Amino acid sequence: MNFKKLHSVHFLGIGGIGMSALARWFNHIGVKVSGYDKTPSPLTAALEQEGMEISFEDRLEMIPDRVKVDKEKALIIWTPAMPKDSVQLNFFMENGYSLKKRAAVLGMITANMPTIAVAGTHGKTTTSSMIAHLLKSGGKNIAAFLGGLTQNYNSNLILHDEENDAATVVVEADEFDRSFLHLHPNVAVVTSADPDHLDIYGDDTQMLEGFRQFVDLIADEGQLYVQSKAFSKLGQLKNSSVKVRNYGLNSGEIQARHIQAKPAAFIFDYTSNERSIKGLELKMHGFHNVENILPAISIALDYGLDESEIRKGVSTYKGVKRRFEIWVQYEDRIFIDDYAHHPEEIKAFLTSVKAMYPDKKLTAVFQPHLYTRTRDFAEGFSESLSIADEVVLLDIYPARELPIEGVTASMLLEGITSMKKSLQTKEGLLDYLELNTPQVLVTIGAGDIDRLVTPIANWMKRHEN
Repeated sequence: MNFKKLHSVHFLGIGGIGMSALARWFNHIGVKVSGYDKTPSPLTAALEQEGMEISFEDRLEMIPDRVKVDKEKALIIWTPAMPKDSVQLNFFMENGYSLKKRAAVLGMITANMPTIAVAGTHGKTTTSSMIAHLLKSGGKNIAAFLGGLTQNYNSNLILHDEENDAATVVVEADEFDRSFLHLHPNVAVVTSADPDHLDIYGDDTQMLEGFRQFVDLIADEGQLYVQSKAFSKLGQLKNSSVKVRNYGLNSGEIQARHIQAKPAAFIFDYTSNERSIKGLELKMHGFHNVENILPAISIALDYGLDESEIRKGVSTYKGVKRRFEIWVQYEDRIFIDDYAHHPEEIKAFLTSVKAMYPDKKLTAVFQPHLYTRTRDFAEGFSESLSIADEVVLLDIYPARELPIEGVTASMLLEGITSMKKSLQTKEGLLDYLELNTPQVLVTIGAGDIDRLVTPIANWMKRHEN
């Protein structure tokens, strides 16, 4: 499909983080963009300011006339999160429109451009944004479709320069719904392969098979960077022409050594069989984020960046919204927010916070995400949350799921060994914090806990004044 011959692209679910990046890309190449979403958000407001037409009512009258008049030159991109009884979705399906899921469109884009695809049950958003930033800051022509808002570019899309040399695409490869199997990577990264999305895959064996199918998509003579634990799980690739390199903090061909956890930055040395770069300074905190930047540095070196460009890229990387995002950092009050929603992510996050502030009490507020995930990993959640000195649990955020009998946030309490633990409501959380005055406070979760972040930060700043 020649996208530039389209007169319109209409999105169903345009406010999603991945969908909005695609919408911005089509807008950038000059195609008229419109869309529907259930509720307004800061992201939809930004899209409207960029010239896109967005409605929040699922009615035929809200579809632009140009989309209705000439369906041959219109593309409809939709998310499976749309309800089956959606008025707009059924209209497009019944009237012979070209409908594509986001993953299929990304596949079409990556089929025509050199592609770096980053997969993993956790770490893919940060790693893909690190790769994009290092290459962009090093002067490479790239386009990046990301699963979060980068602090450096305040966007989930980094645009390429169409007038200059052919661009490379950096794309987050999502394992949910097997979306990553639509992509055409020349270089791939697998950051992790821990069990997740078992509602889609059934069990971890089938999930690993999905990852194997993804890496089998790498083009001949391509490259795969794979985290050491994931490397041991995935086994041998079918395509022997693909160069495989594994990385990790304490194992692998590519490593980070002499790591120092400082409140202002993490300092480390990059080492591989070919070279070493000492004293790199990463201002996005976390041992796991030091590991995440290893393949980004390696790919940047492959693309011809020199040591000074690598140093600059690493030191100027600001991170992704809601990934180890420090909101308040006073001597006696610290507040950090993180998107972690899997036991391994929480373990990595809390371990890093503890290393940064070893002498301060750590209070973690966690909102579980999905009933199935809470049920499947209850023991792991309790164990990882126990790293904190105090744990506050909020109700489960259901997202796309209906309640499951017997599955609640309270089922995690018994296994948590922290010296203090409780269940609180979102509405009552600030009153609870007021009474308990945390020293180091972290909010964790992928649901709507993000709506509490600004109120908590403002409350903490008022207390300091």
